[in-house]
Order: sequence, then structure tokens, then C-alpha cells
Amino acid sequence: MASPEYTEIEYGGVTVLAGARRGAYPYGNSLLVRGAAETVVVDPSLSLVAVAPPADAVVVSHAHEDHVAGLVRYEVPVHVHEADLPAVRSHELMLAGYGLPPHVADGVDESLRNEFHLQDRPDATGLTDGTTFDLGGRTVTVVHLPGHTAGHSGLLIEPDGFLFVADIDLSSFGPYYGDVGSSLADFEASMRRCREIEARWYGTFHQKGVIEGATEFRRRLDDFLAVVARRDATLLAFLDEPRSVPEIVEHRLVYRPHVDAPHVPTVERRTAVQHLDRLIGAGAVVEVEPGRFRVT
Repeated sequence: MASPEYTEIEYGGVTVLAGARRGAYPYGNSLLVRGAAETVVVDPSLSLVAVAPPADAVVVSHAHEDHVAGLVRYEVPVHVHEADLPAVRSHELMLAGYGLPPHVADGVDESLRNEFHLQDRPDATGLTDGTTFDLGGRTVTVVHLPGHTAGHSGLLIEPDGFLFVADIDLSSFGPYYGDVGSSLADFEASMRRCREIEARWYGTFHQKGVIEGATEFRRRLDDFLAVVARRDATLLAFLDEPRSVPEIVEHRLVYRPHVDAPHVPTVERRTAVQHLDRLIGAGAVVEVEPGRFRVT
């Protein structure tokens, strides 16, 4: 019999299924939430593919491959926010949401199928902000936190006071908003919303795991948000003379220069354009000639 590739850690009635490498990508930290009547798995990660705990339903925080790899082990109802529902129903639509050029998308599609075991789930159903699952003495309520993807959502689990914030992961890498459906403005609004939610525990899908106490969570959230300001500052410094978007992409706002991966140019471009749009709107940057930008 295969052994589980995760470690169970209890937080009240919430069990964190801590994945390999502390939940670093491509792994993650799933949740198992038990009530008197039903049990729900949240974000079944790659670590659940070998052995998955039984559940009556699966809730997916958003449509990214690392959050649905373990779905291959479940033939139970699957739920995700309606904005990400098409991408969970069809892995081709999930791939399209990354906005990759065709020569890159082909390789990523192979990885989705072979490494992440992605299968279409046409049976998946949509959720909205505030949807609540009553498991019997324990509730799971959807908190829509868009920005990372359009449907990215957290989950508030009561009476335990556990807020799962999914890929608002508090890592030093900072917020990721490089997909077709991503939004920097929405991501910032979602982080402000998280600050307002009082909880005992705050759980992330990757690496940081569980943070106890609102004060510590908000401190780490502020550090996470500060990465966005640093990207603004990097861009403003680079625009001391007129630059084009391809030059900004080459300079990089997100990834370090040594990172060489096929998706990097696409993510850098989408990130750069969002920062440019915001800085132009704030009057900090101006388009001095078609396609070339400079700090004012």
C-alpha cells in the first residue's frame, strides 16, 4: 500500500495536509475539513495523488494546475468560483488562461496532462462570494479574493477561525498577477479585504503554511504587498529615459535574471503593462512617443 505524501497538522477541526517541500510549487498544502455530516477537501495538491483522504466534496480555490492535481483521485462533487469554473471544467481553457504563445503552450499542455494529471471536470459547479457549506457543526464560507485569477477565492472555516487565503501566499516572491484573467488592482483590493477579516489562523497554499494571529498575519501581508511597490520603484528607475515594453520585459520586474523558463516573457509583459497603466494613470509616467515611456 502506498504511503501518504503529506503530513497532517491539526488546527482545531481543520487538518492541513502539508505537502512535500513545505508546499513549495509544484506541491501545496491542501485542507481536510470535517463536520458531523460531511467532509470537504480543499485544493487537492500533487501530494494527494498517491494517497488521498476520503471526502464528500472538493472545493478548489482557483483554476491553476497545482491546486487541482489531486482531483484525479476524487469522483465527488467539485466546486470552484464561477469566474474560474470554465477552466476547471476544461484543461484546455485553463491552459488558454495562461496566455502563452503556441510554441510554449504545447509544452505546458503536456506537463498539465502528464505531471499534474489534469482531466476535464465538466461536472464541476460554480460558487459565488458568500456561498456557505454546512458540514454539520462546521461551516466553510467562500471569500472571493480575485487578482491572482478572476475567480481566486479564500475560505473562512468556522467555528475554528481558520481563513485559507490560497495563493496570497505571503512569499518573498510577492503577488503573481501574470495570467490573462489576473488583475493588479483586484489583487490589491483582495489583500485589503484579507486585512479586515479577524481569524485565529491564516493558511496559505504554498510554503508559509499557517500563521497564527491577525497581528502577525497583517505584518506578513504588508511585506507581501510591499513587493508591488518595489516593482513600481524598479520600473520608475528604469524609465529615466524612454523605454519600450519589450525593453521593460527584458529588464524584468518579476523574475530574477537567472530564471530561464518559457513562460517568463509572457508573465513579465503582462505584469509590466499593468504597472505601466497604473503609473500612467497616476501621472508618474508618460508615453513620450508611440510605444515608448518615460517617468515624468
